[in-house]
Amino acid sequence: MRKKVFLLMALTLVLGLLSGCTEVDQDITSESEGIWNVYFVYPLSWLITYVAEMFNENYGLSIVIVTILIRLVLLPLNIKQLKSSKAMQDIQPELQKIREKYSSKDANTQQKLQQETMALFQKNGVNPLAGCLPLIVQMPILIAFYHAIMRTAEIKTHSFLWFQLGDPDPFFILPIVAAGATFLQQKLMMAGTNTTQNAMMPQMTMMLYMMPIMIGVVAVFFPSALALYWVVGNIFMVLQTLFIRKPMMKNTDPETGGSK
Repeated sequence: MRKKVFLLMALTLVLGLLSGCTEVDQDITSESEGIWNVYFVYPLSWLITYVAEMFNENYGLSIVIVTILIRLVLLPLNIKQLKSSKAMQDIQPELQKIREKYSSKDANTQQKLQQETMALFQKNGVNPLAGCLPLIVQMPILIAFYHAIMRTAEIKTHSFLWFQLGDPDPFFILPIVAAGATFLQQKLMMAGTNTTQNAMMPQMTMMLYMMPIMIGVVAVFFPSALALYWVVGNIFMVLQTLFIRKPMMKNTDPETGGSK
């Protein structure tokens, strides 16, 4: 888990430098320079504009459609991530026994802990870093889409449903729905685990509550176009988790949370 955290932190730092966080306030155009703008942000901005023009310059509907298209493209990676997460949950009881067996902090004991842990992973066909690959591939795409929404000038001047895309939702409906969908998606990811397993994975329990709060708070202050993207994306993720993870849980033992 620590390796995953460090890897994701390093990736986020690299993406921050690559994307140029200071460019969020600069409109994206065909004349924008730099690898990030030319190959990531502008193609998505062009796609949003192209789809909007197909529907009488309806940029809100375009964001909905493009979000769904992106999620469909990323679906194979998300399936891989869900399977990896499920596999890690299944071996948590055995993993905890090994940790208790080798609880001493001396070098020899820690070496045996690592050896038995790796043997457990190999026995069950689990790669602890497998869940990182989908995130590594997705992050540049999702961050680029965020930039495309924030930096496409035409979006700011259009409205959709009850809100202006360039302004925060005046009724806070989008932030509430975005936070709720995020919580539900995180909750579904933890489905099939018992209290003991959840205690073994405090990071997931923390994310269950922290992510919805973060998404909701940011959506209150950011343009509604971005909140709309989060709402559609998170609802898609909820449906995806229901349709993909539910069959995976049929062979789960309700008492232990592991496979029968």
